[in-house]
Amino acid sequence: MIGGMIALFLILFFGSLALALTIFWVWMLIDAIQNKRLTDGEKIGWVLAIVFLHFIGAALYFFIGRSKQA
Repeated sequence: MIGGMIALFLILFFGSLALALTIFWVWMLIDAIQNKRLTDGEKIGWVLAIVFLHFIGAALYFFIGRSKQA
């Protein structure tokens, strides 16, 4: 009984975390594409970084790339 409840909690926790990270990844990808302050080359670089590095690329863009937005 307790083991099943712990398993259910872990599934819900990690499922919610995965959903949140996916939403964040899509948000950063769209933001990088629409960021008018980036040059075309920078946009391509950030989009490739976000696509191939997934959450790490999205986090890097959030902290470094978005700083070019006012």
